[in-house]
Amino acid sequence: MSKRTKNIAGIIFLVIFIAALIILSSSLVVTKENEYSIIKRFDKIDRVIDSAGLSLKTPFIETVDKLPKSIQFYDMTASDVITVDKKTMVADSYVLWRITNPIKFAQTLNSSITLAESRINTTVYNAMKNVISSNTQNEVISGRDGKLNAAFMEDIGDTMEQYGIDLITIENKHLDLPSDNKNAVFERMISERAQMAATYTAEGESEAQMIRNTTDKEIEISISNAQTEAARIIAEGEAEYMRILSNAYSDASKSEFYTFIRALDAARESLAGADKTLILSEDSPIAQIFYNLD
Repeated sequence: MSKRTKNIAGIIFLVIFIAALIILSSSLVVTKENEYSIIKRFDKIDRVIDSAGLSLKTPFIETVDKLPKSIQFYDMTASDVITVDKKTMVADSYVLWRITNPIKFAQTLNSSITLAESRINTTVYNAMKNVISSNTQNEVISGRDGKLNAAFMEDIGDTMEQYGIDLITIENKHLDLPSDNKNAVFERMISERAQMAATYTAEGESEAQMIRNTTDKEIEISISNAQTEAARIIAEGEAEYMRILSNAYSDASKSEFYTFIRALDAARESLAGADKTLILSEDSPIAQIFYNLD
């Protein structure tokens, strides 16, 4: 074989080798752990590879689109929203989302992340506008602990499923009053809270006075009942005393003794104080005691 023939053969071999490399490289599909590989044949989706590794495709006939499988972060543009009481709020939020159905995503959004973020921005903003426009400014401020975010997600529902997208969460970086009227609104809120506190204080004092009045009335009733009961007991005691005394005087054997005792009691009462002189008439019961000693 001549030298020229060898050179031609070498060139042909090199061309074939390069062509084989090109065909092989065009046939291999490398799919990473965090992505989908969408195989298209004549711009129509043929299959989706969602497992990491090497796959084959038909060169020059089939093409590959790559879509992320991991969670995506979308930072929304800050925008104004109006509350039900016609107050302006500034909302600055971000969204976490991911592709759950790559075929729907590719068919409806042409495998475009930019187009997907545009749909997300429109959907989330409309949800925020719907929710905030049905709440007062005070309710919006007090709902920044997560209540509003849950309401946003509820308003969106399964809207994004038609694009093969799952909205994981909506978080607010900033949901507040415009800086030019924030101080005025805060002062108004403080004034309203002060009025509410004064109302509660007045209601508390009124309730306390009612309790005091009721208690005083119950005490008066208890004292009156106690005095009535005491008077009844005293009357019963005096009646019993009179009964005993009557029984004693009705008995001749005891009458003289009780007369003597009562006379001594009267003398003792008469001798109380500085004057110790006792003057008695002859018919006095006490004098009769001394007359009868002999």
